[in-house]
Amino acid sequence: MLLLLFQIGDDKYAIDSVQVVEIIPQIPFRKVYQAPKHVAGVFNYRGKIVPAIDLCYLISGRASSNCLSTRIIMVNYPLPDGQNRYLGLIAEQVTDTVHKRDSDLMPTELPSDRAGYLGEMISESQGMIQRLRVDKLLSDSQQTWLLPENRSELI
Repeated sequence: MLLLLFQIGDDKYAIDSVQVVEIIPQIPFRKVYQAPKHVAGVFNYRGKIVPAIDLCYLISGRASSNCLSTRIIMVNYPLPDGQNRYLGLIAEQVTDTVHKRDSDLMPTELPSDRAGYLGEMISESQGMIQRLRVDKLLSDSQQTWLLPENRSELI
């Protein structure tokens, strides 16, 4: 499988490239008030209003830095009804990919009730890479609120 790599601090993370639609530069967001702090806002992506999640804030509690390698990873977020919705993921140092076999993924055996989106680990000579499970990023209530049928509900 091909994995897209990004970093949060000194830690490396990966997203399965099958879920990635496109990688775009940072753009200004429209703030969504009363949203959790990891929700950076919404933006227009090819005629659709799309929410953006700051992965640095979600995982480490600090906002992504504003540098050239900080990008928005556009992903297809799978909904329970089988449909997909666009979701923007802001991440730092989105510059590399790596090929790995499924057998290279090792379970973390950590409780997943608080951060179920943090998946398996890959051991490399330079350190560990943790897989991010896109389908586990949002709770059911967050899915309903951030990815509504009627996009005007966001604003």
